[in-house]
Amino acid sequence: RITCPPAFIPERFSLQPRPTRTAPMTRPRRGIELRSTPRAAATSVLRTSSRQNLGGVRLRLQSRVRRSGRASHSCSDVGKNMSALISLRKRAQSEKPLAGAKIVGCTHITAQTAVLIETLVALGAQCRWTACNIYSTQNEVAAALSEAGVAVFAWKGESEDDFWWCIDRCVNTEGWQPNMILDDGGDLTHWMYKKYPNVFKKIRGIVEESVTGVHRLYQLSKAGKLCVPAMNVNDSVTKQKFDNLYCCRESILDGLKRTTDVMFGGKQVVVCGYGEVGKGCCAALKALGAIVYVTEIDPICALQACMDGFRVVKLNEIIRQVDVIITCTGNKNVVTRDQLDRMKNGSIVCNMGHSNTEIDVASLRTPELTWERVRSQVDHVIWPDGRRIILLAEGRLLNLSCSTVPTFVLSITATTQALALIELYNAPEGRYKQDVYLLPKKMDEYVASLHLATFEAHLTELTDEQAKYLGLNKNGPFKPNYYRCSSSPSEQFFTAADE
Repeated sequence: RITCPPAFIPERFSLQPRPTRTAPMTRPRRGIELRSTPRAAATSVLRTSSRQNLGGVRLRLQSRVRRSGRASHSCSDVGKNMSALISLRKRAQSEKPLAGAKIVGCTHITAQTAVLIETLVALGAQCRWTACNIYSTQNEVAAALSEAGVAVFAWKGESEDDFWWCIDRCVNTEGWQPNMILDDGGDLTHWMYKKYPNVFKKIRGIVEESVTGVHRLYQLSKAGKLCVPAMNVNDSVTKQKFDNLYCCRESILDGLKRTTDVMFGGKQVVVCGYGEVGKGCCAALKALGAIVYVTEIDPICALQACMDGFRVVKLNEIIRQVDVIITCTGNKNVVTRDQLDRMKNGSIVCNMGHSNTEIDVASLRTPELTWERVRSQVDHVIWPDGRRIILLAEGRLLNLSCSTVPTFVLSITATTQALALIELYNAPEGRYKQDVYLLPKKMDEYVASLHLATFEAHLTELTDEQAKYLGLNKNGPFKPNYYRCSSSPSEQFFTAADE
């Protein structure tokens, strides 16, 4: 209802009703849709092929992306912002350091992943791929990779059964024996270890990039069941300081804005966990005027939060007053059903950790609660009294499920992964035993140096006298191998298990 006299309404805001449209506007169907594709059809669409020629993947991906209205993900843009990874490819392509490598990968399938796979193939590897998250797959990317000859088993919106079926199809194939694993979350490693132990024993190396996956590897190592060497990429400095911190600092806002259109000024937000992901989330929310609280178990991280100007609390102390809860701990049941029952109407609940275990979503699937899907990846969970919470991505990783992440940061992670694969595959026998290893510091620094050209940055060189004074090689490494930007969540898990 209009509450002011018509005289005060400018002419451009006409009160005349809009003419009725006589015929509905139709748009041609563009792009591809694999969301409801049955498994049998998906197998034919995302077909297995022995061809490994990715020369045309950029052109096809760019064409598909533009047809589906997602020009921001065109491979030309991706390649431009992943120049360091492409530089690594050009430097090593003639040597083919991955010749003979058969890599099975379980990561988010995005345009950036396509550039990584293209690099691995250019370095001599054969690849088969599946998704580590049921919502993060970009269908046009999966289809373009399949057309280019890479066996891809994934589509956006898989069910839980589909997820494990895709992993099984990626691993279990006749005439193709994988010898390297690139994992994100440990699901592929876990599945191969449990279902195909004979295949797992022949793996030459595992590269893992998430807290959850690294925690699983440490558990296997402690139990004496890890029969292959593994590289812990998650705790490399280039991963912690850049992917976890700077990436999440930007992508948390992107994901929340796209799904809820919420205004953060004055909102009360609690971030569970003040590791690198939590630090990035808190910094972004504080910059937009939100009142940010932090929950922590680690006194060092808690003290950091206090020194950064955040109030450290227990979740139960503020559960009734917060507007948004963001989990980023890598743990389970961080937000319980009892706490969800006490949240105020319209509160937003989401997760920035890898796994969907942080929010007790399973406890919400009960007869007395109503689920209402209001848009893609956004559910209203309604209580009998009419109160509701807004649950994003069903408690799964928010940024890659509901939005995108900065390509430049993914270039850093992808370059680190590629170097770790090269190192494990080419290491002489005996260098790496059946244990979990950290990325050598020299490689960490090399990854960083490849990305400095983007900013036209110029490093200062030590003089001979300065290098001697510090006890360093002039060309690095400049930090000892034990140097870390923060205590590792996976190491915290391992220590707690020991105790």
